[in-house]
Amino acid sequence: MTDSQQTCCTEIPSLSDERLTRLASLFRLLGDEGRLRLVMACLDGPQPVCCLSEIAGMSQPLTSHHLRGLREARILKSSRKGKQMLYELDDYHIRHVVLDLANHVLEDE
Repeated sequence: MTDSQQTCCTEIPSLSDERLTRLASLFRLLGDEGRLRLVMACLDGPQPVCCLSEIAGMSQPLTSHHLRGLREARILKSSRKGKQMLYELDDYHIRHVVLDLANHVLEDE
């Protein structure tokens, strides 16, 4: 199958100005290396804040700040397990976008 034959989505969605602004905001959030590390760490499943902080090389307060923004944008979602907050990808769309772009970067090599 050639690149032109591979399809992800069949139609380009028609976006209002408001939704286009929201889409641009998602890309800005994912454009930060630290936030992208947090998202990628959640690809394998729910992660506690302490592990995410260590993976991203950030303090826990800074990690929590970034996680709040990612949660508000519906990139990640949170759940509580005892005293721990766990973060995971909000849905399969986010996984698909991140993995596709990561694989695109690897094509250069």
